[in-house]
Amino acid sequence: MTRTFLNTCLAVIAASFIFPAGAIADELNIYSYRQPKLLKPFLDAYSAETGVKFNIVHAPKGLAQRLQAEGASSPADIVLTTDVSRLVELADLDLLAPYQSGIIEGNVPSYLRNTAGTWTALSTRARVIVVSKSRVAEGAVGSILDLANPEWQGRLCTRKGSHVYNRALLASLIVRFGEDAAEQWAADYVGNLARRPQGNDRAQAKAIFAGECDIALMNTYYFGKMKFNEKNPEQREWADSLRIVFTDQDSHGQHVNISGGAIVKTAPHPDAARAFLEWMTEETAQHIYARINFEYPVNPDVKPDAEVASWGQFIADDLPLDDIAKAAPRAQMIIDRVNW
Repeated sequence: MTRTFLNTCLAVIAASFIFPAGAIADELNIYSYRQPKLLKPFLDAYSAETGVKFNIVHAPKGLAQRLQAEGASSPADIVLTTDVSRLVELADLDLLAPYQSGIIEGNVPSYLRNTAGTWTALSTRARVIVVSKSRVAEGAVGSILDLANPEWQGRLCTRKGSHVYNRALLASLIVRFGEDAAEQWAADYVGNLARRPQGNDRAQAKAIFAGECDIALMNTYYFGKMKFNEKNPEQREWADSLRIVFTDQDSHGQHVNISGGAIVKTAPHPDAARAFLEWMTEETAQHIYARINFEYPVNPDVKPDAEVASWGQFIADDLPLDDIAKAAPRAQMIIDRVNW
């Protein structure tokens, strides 16, 4: 017996203890890439409303492999995740079931769902440009394409290009402008860096505050998390030093990514899973997304939280996320070639 096979067997056995055999229809079993503290408000609200209880396995990676190993014995009903690439991975491995829901289709714009109907966005986050208030004039940068201009040489900082946030952004440029143009942009962008790619989005804010660079890319929710950070109050200063720029508002619109959800193909409770996924696209859950993590509702009838709305309105790029995800492998090859 190989170690890999043994570990797989142990994982399946462990799951049977986490999710008791014979779980009744008022229970749902969730595999999640999202942090438990971000899920708790949703699950508590749904449990209070319906009586449904939840069992959760959280993992930062490897849930697709776990579902493959468990096969038909998997106890998982739903997968909740961040970034479209993880949902596409699950779909490509044939691990998801069509949700077949007029409610979801009515609440979520088509470009934020896949055409096969196996996954849907539950919230969006804009990958904006942030600039130094004191060193970059208002209106000096407005398009993602501007970051390749020679005037910004030595003034940009970034996390690694291979991170899913940046890879999805570059993939969107491939879909919209073609691979050659996207690679030229990436090469020029890397040529404008003030330092080697490093850290997370907050690290780029810190670098701008410290004067190491003037411009960076950031998911909007990080701005909110820094602005109201009580545990690390220095991050409030980082946020205060920044101006948010929503990109390409005169052309194709601001690139967005998602958090999303899907029903597992072998779900023990498919009807209950569908009802929960539908609820996540309705007003109560959409407001919770905005309030606890500074994200944007996918349901166009639900307004953003007041704090998020105060950062400004934007027109989103409506490229189908399915197309962006399919371009991600080509984006990674470009990232490798330009040494991002």
